[in-house]
Amino acid sequence: MKTITARDNPFFKRLKQLAGTLTRERRAGQALAEGLHLASTYLDTLGQPRFCIIAESTLSDHKMQQSLQPIMSRIEPARMVVLSDTLFAQLSTLARAAQGGNVIFLVDIPAPELPQKITRDCIILDGVQDAGNAGSILRSAAAAGIQYVFCAPGTACAWSPKVLRAGMGAHFLLHIFEGIEVDQLLPHLAVPLLVTDSHNATSIYQQDLTKPFAWIWGNEGAGVSATWREHAAHAVTIPQPGGMESINVAAAAAVCLFEQCRQRNT
Repeated sequence: MKTITARDNPFFKRLKQLAGTLTRERRAGQALAEGLHLASTYLDTLGQPRFCIIAESTLSDHKMQQSLQPIMSRIEPARMVVLSDTLFAQLSTLARAAQGGNVIFLVDIPAPELPQKITRDCIILDGVQDAGNAGSILRSAAAAGIQYVFCAPGTACAWSPKVLRAGMGAHFLLHIFEGIEVDQLLPHLAVPLLVTDSHNATSIYQQDLTKPFAWIWGNEGAGVSATWREHAAHAVTIPQPGGMESINVAAAAAVCLFEQCRQRNT
């Protein structure tokens, strides 16, 4: 295993960049997946990471070794990298980082090809800016059996550490496309666009959801932009008998996707 203790090490500098708040262009190509759950899910779905990174104190602490053993036993030795505790703490955002009981994978971001014809359910995120919301929607999408996710400009970077953490491994089950413009996607869509709307829309419980749709969820404040809305064939609303004007976009997405699942299983 390679051990790194110097903060000016080129490899560590690259890791530090990926852990920071960077533009999508600078982040392109690789990402950091942090935590035991993400690491285990990645191994189960995509195989070996580019590198598995642990804190130096892990090697001398029996309790830490036990917690990480299910992961470390599956990693090829050449892919293991040990950082000093000080350097590791600069990458980690989890509470256990100070004690070293954590693991970070350096992974290659998949680059799927846009399908020629999309005939199955998919989702479009139009300016969903909050990382927690974006990750939660991806998690619901994967749980509901969605395969394709299209992120329009203005949406939180799908492979940022916060979105990855909120997604809980959903990223590794989805085909995610970022920076997708409406004119770029429409020629490939063979399913109708469906937008959620709190006004003048059909109740989601009255809409036939047994056929495939391209679901669109928009910005937390402004909603779906006019650019996407004008192409929507249907609009649905989620009845809220309690009197609230709206609900969180991630909650709305979960309600919609699992109402669709319910209708298809009835």
